[in-house]
Amino acid sequence: MSSQIAILIAVLLFPGGLFALALGLGLKGADRRIAARLQGRVGPPLVQPFLDLVKLAFKRTMVPTTAHDLVFLGAPLIGVVSMLVAAALVPISGVYSPAPALGNLLVLIYLLLVPAVVLMLAGSSSSSPYGAIGFSREMALMMAYEAPLVLIVAAVAVRTGMAQGHWVTFSLTEIVEYQRTHGLFLLDPVMWPAVAAFGFFYPANLGIVPFDIPEAETEVLEGPLLEYSGPALGLFKIMSALKAVVVIGLDIALFMPLPLDGVPAFLGWVVEMVVLMVAGVTVLRISMGRMRIDQAFVFFLRWPLLLAAASLAVVVV
Repeated sequence: MSSQIAILIAVLLFPGGLFALALGLGLKGADRRIAARLQGRVGPPLVQPFLDLVKLAFKRTMVPTTAHDLVFLGAPLIGVVSMLVAAALVPISGVYSPAPALGNLLVLIYLLLVPAVVLMLAGSSSSSPYGAIGFSREMALMMAYEAPLVLIVAAVAVRTGMAQGHWVTFSLTEIVEYQRTHGLFLLDPVMWPAVAAFGFFYPANLGIVPFDIPEAETEVLEGPLLEYSGPALGLFKIMSALKAVVVIGLDIALFMPLPLDGVPAFLGWVVEMVVLMVAGVTVLRISMGRMRIDQAFVFFLRWPLLLAAASLAVVVV
C-alpha cells in the first residue's frame, strides 16, 4: 500500500502533478518574458500563463455541432493524464527516482507520443478544415522526429548497459546513477552526436518555432486547437506545460544529471531546466522563421537521424 501511495503522490503532487504544472507554467512565463526582452518589448508578467488558465476556467466550452463530442472533449483529458504519468517517470538526480512499478524509458517514449496523437484526434474530431490540415502536419512531423528519438534512447541505453556488463538498460534511474558515478554523457565524445540530435528533437516535440507547423497561426489558425475554448482549451495548455517539464527533464536525465544531493541537487536541476528552456526554445523561436512541413520532414530524416544513428553505431562498435 505504501508503494501505491508513493506512486500516487509522484503522479499528482511531486515531481508530477501540481509541481510539474507550476514549473511548466513558470517556464512558459519565463520564455515569453525573456523573448519579449530580447525583442525590445516589455512583455507579459511571469505569471501570465497562470492567469490565462484562470481565465479559460471561467469561459464556456463551445463544441461545434458537427464535431464528435466524446472525442472532442476526451482528447485533451487523455493528453493531461498521459503527461502526469510521464512527469512521474522522469528522475531528478539526487532528489527523486521513479518507482519501478511506474515503468521505464520505453514507457516514457510511448507516453511522449500521446500528446501528438491527442492533437491529431482533436483536429480530426472538430470537423474544421484547419484542424484536418493540422492533423496531417502533426502526423508528418511526429513521424520525422520520433525516429531520431528512438535511436538516441537506444544509444544511451546501450552505452549504459555495456558499461555495466550487460547489453542494454532502459532504467532511467540506472542511467542517472551511472553518470553520477562515471561522468556526464554530455562530456563523453561518443555521445555528442546523440546530444546534438536531442537538441533538435525537443523544440520540435514542444511545437515551437521553427517547428510549430501544425498550429501555425498565420497559416492554419492554430490548426487542431482552432475550435477549442474554455476549460477544454485550458487542458491543452496544461498538457503543453507538463510536456515541457517531461521533455526537458528527460534531456537532463539522459545527458546531464548533476552529481549532487538534496537541496543543491534540486536547485541545480531547476537551473538546468531554465537554461535549456531559454537556449533551446526562447532563443531559437525568436531567431528563426517557421519551416514548411516538407522542409522539417527532410531536415529530421537527414541531420538528427544521421547524428543519432552515428552515435548508436559508435557505441555498439
